[in-house]
Amino acid sequence: MSSKVRAKKGEQSPEPMSCQITSLPDDIIMDIVARVPRCYYPTISLVSKSFGALVASPELYTRRSLLGCSEQCLYVVLYIRTTYDLRLSILHRKANKNRLGIIPLFPPLHYSRSYVAVNSKIYVVVGQTNNTQCIDCRSHTLQSTSSIPNIMGLKVAGTIDGKIYAIGGCLTDDDRLSKRVKVLDTETQMWESRLTKPGINLGSLRPYVVVMEDKIYMKDDEYSFVYGPKENKWELDEMLNSKRWSNACVVDHVLYYHDICNNMLRAYDPKERCWRVVVGLEELLVNTAGSPLTRTVSYGGKLAIFFAKGEYIWKPNEIWCAEIALERCQGGEIWGKMQWCGVVFNDDNFCMVECLAVTV
Repeated sequence: MSSKVRAKKGEQSPEPMSCQITSLPDDIIMDIVARVPRCYYPTISLVSKSFGALVASPELYTRRSLLGCSEQCLYVVLYIRTTYDLRLSILHRKANKNRLGIIPLFPPLHYSRSYVAVNSKIYVVVGQTNNTQCIDCRSHTLQSTSSIPNIMGLKVAGTIDGKIYAIGGCLTDDDRLSKRVKVLDTETQMWESRLTKPGINLGSLRPYVVVMEDKIYMKDDEYSFVYGPKENKWELDEMLNSKRWSNACVVDHVLYYHDICNNMLRAYDPKERCWRVVVGLEELLVNTAGSPLTRTVSYGGKLAIFFAKGEYIWKPNEIWCAEIALERCQGGEIWGKMQWCGVVFNDDNFCMVECLAVTV
């Protein structure tokens, strides 16, 4: 007997599922799609033009937020060695198969020192110019955004309460180079300029910036600095500066970075002003040993680390990703537990530039 269910003679065959869904009211359709994980949206968009428009509509993401279905997605900016382009990719998360996919038809990005995620958008703050780009990660489109009023060199940027703080060199009226802070309100798209007097010598700022408890932590060639926007105040942090931290992220008000030279995950608590080594990650560290490049990103209360591997250390051909749950114990010790780890991209023509978590 055939396993297929056949319609009895004279009975009409059941309608295709897509026809049954499209016969529902629009609000019901939106509620159904809003509950579907976003990794399936590219497939849903192929059903019809109306479904393609639905998965790109702001209303759908508003509904996802109201239903508590918003999720964080990981994006990676990739550098193409042959064309010198920067392309945006997203980590597609499915059972037993997590892969980075370059977003099709998306134009190359500007070269930048700073990429900042604010809610569902990524702002690209371009060095040496007053240009900025804004990427809407709901529709994967470039949106117009307000340019920085005056040219600033070697900018770094962090975000606090929906405002982007761009910090860099700016010429004064008497042609001297000073550090300025310019603030973009992402709601109004208006910039304001703040004249700062650090009281300390700031060199060429590196693109290593994190935000902890409403303060911006950054580095120059020698020192680690803290900028408090509320007080418009600069400080040195000598304990933070005791490690050559880079490509860090913040999880629960603690800074984490992968120390490539010693192959360990380090943590810095700004309240206790001390460094610790995250323990319990022996399985992960076997894989990260010898990696020439790592990036960390805070992701849903956990830490994700992207790292490069390959037969040749100077030209790795694999990008790996691991997700780590963190637990703070009495006495301040921090334990890490690896949730998953594996190859997410294979191509020696690509190199990681930046990793970001975006809420959609």
